[in-house]
Amino acid sequence: MIPTLSSPLLEGLPGVRHAFFTRQGGVSQGIYESLNVGIGSRDDPEAVRENRRRAAAHFGAADILTCFQVHSAVAATAQGPWPDGAPQADAMVSATPGVVCGALAADCAPVLLADAEARVVAAAHAGWKGALTGVVEAAIAQMEGLGARRERLRAAVGPCIGPDSYEVGLEFVERFVAADPAHEDFFRPGAGPEKRMFDLPGFVLARLRAAGV
Repeated sequence: MIPTLSSPLLEGLPGVRHAFFTRQGGVSQGIYESLNVGIGSRDDPEAVRENRRRAAAHFGAADILTCFQVHSAVAATAQGPWPDGAPQADAMVSATPGVVCGALAADCAPVLLADAEARVVAAAHAGWKGALTGVVEAAIAQMEGLGARRERLRAAVGPCIGPDSYEVGLEFVERFVAADPAHEDFFRPGAGPEKRMFDLPGFVLARLRAAGV
C-alpha cells in the first residue's frame, strides 16, 4: 500500500476522496526514487506509468489526470482523459465521477478543493508565481462554472516548503507588495539585511479565505 497523508478538512466529505502522496511507494530509481509521477521528467517512462497506476489504484481508478504545469494562473476542466495530451495549466477541475484530479508539487503548495454537494473537485499547483497571480481563484471560478458554490467549498493546502525554509531577496518582496501592500505580512527578516523569509502556505491560505472559502 502506498503511504499517503490526508487532511481532516476533507475527510468524510460524501462522494469525495483525497490523498497527498509522498515520494514513497513507487518503482523509480536514482534521483527520482521512488514514486515519481511526472510525465515530463527524465525518468524511465515505464516507471512513471507504473507509479501513476499505483497512485490511481489508491482511488480505485485506472489513471490520474495532471496538467503540464507552467507556474501559471490557468485552470483546465477535465471530463475524462485529455484527448490531445495534458494542457498547460496549473489547476484542474472536474465534475465527472471517477476522474482523479492531480497536482504535482515539491516545494510548491498542492491545493485540493471540493464542493461535496455539487460533486465538483479541483487540484491546484500553487508556487509563488501562481499563488500571486491567481491560480487558486482561477480554480474556484472554474468550479463555480460547473455548479459549485464557494461558500460550500472545503480546501486543504498540502505539504510544501515552510516559512522557516523559504528565503528570498528584496526584489521578491517588492513584487508582492506592488500587487498589494498587505502582502508584506507574509515576510519576516532573513539571515541578512537583503534577505526575507516567505510564508507560502500562509499566503495560499489567505488567498483562499479572501476568495470566500
